[in-house]
Amino acid sequence: MGWIWSLIVGGVLGAIAGAIIGRDVPGGVIGNVIAGILGSWLGGKLMSGFGPEIGGFYIIPTLLGAIIILLIYYWLAKKLG
Repeated sequence: MGWIWSLIVGGVLGAIAGAIIGRDVPGGVIGNVIAGILGSWLGGKLMSGFGPEIGGFYIIPTLLGAIIILLIYYWLAKKLG
């Protein structure tokens, strides 16, 4: 049950990150989950253990990491496409 909770929380945080930067996350729900999980990893590397935790994700580092991941994605998409 823990991995399902992680997918849900990762998806919600990925969607929030997309809303913050004002763009839809590519890939819909799956893209939200991927952005949330990658954001959690990146945020954990930058600011581990900071802020409140839900489902194994620290909210503030995950949001910041997901925003950075999405900005990098949009920058690369613009440069390559």
